[in-house]
Amino acid sequence: MGEQIRESTMAETVFDPEPGEKKLRDIRSDKATYWRDHGVMAVLGMGVVGMVLAFMGSDHVAIGSLGAVLALGVRGLWLYSEQMKFHWIVTNMRLIGPGGRQVFLLELEKVRRLFGDIQIITKTGDKHLIKHVAGAEAVIAEIEAARVKRARRKGA
Repeated sequence: MGEQIRESTMAETVFDPEPGEKKLRDIRSDKATYWRDHGVMAVLGMGVVGMVLAFMGSDHVAIGSLGAVLALGVRGLWLYSEQMKFHWIVTNMRLIGPGGRQVFLLELEKVRRLFGDIQIITKTGDKHLIKHVAGAEAVIAEIEAARVKRARRKGA
């Protein structure tokens, strides 16, 4: 009999622990942060569209601005259920994300906040984005602490 290889969907995070690996935290998209981010995008979109239409001399600045807000609202509704499925797992060895993404803690170059998201940059330059995270600063601190602990353990 052959081995069964489990295929993952784009939104699915598959956690098959290595020997000695422990799950430290699940990072999931936050509903309030998701809608706040879309609200900010809507306001910015309204302003940009209004300025462009005014610069062009259009008489439809208000309608164009309203259209931008409505378009971003529809976008938010359309993507909501998909985005809420995404999650990342922090272990004592690595970060595991949707669609088979994984980053070992010792490969991390930078972990930083990017609006309501967390950007992860590896030493090879790969970038990953954990979107719409509530309490992003605390999550970054946990990832950094896990990385430091892993480096100490690996160096010993």
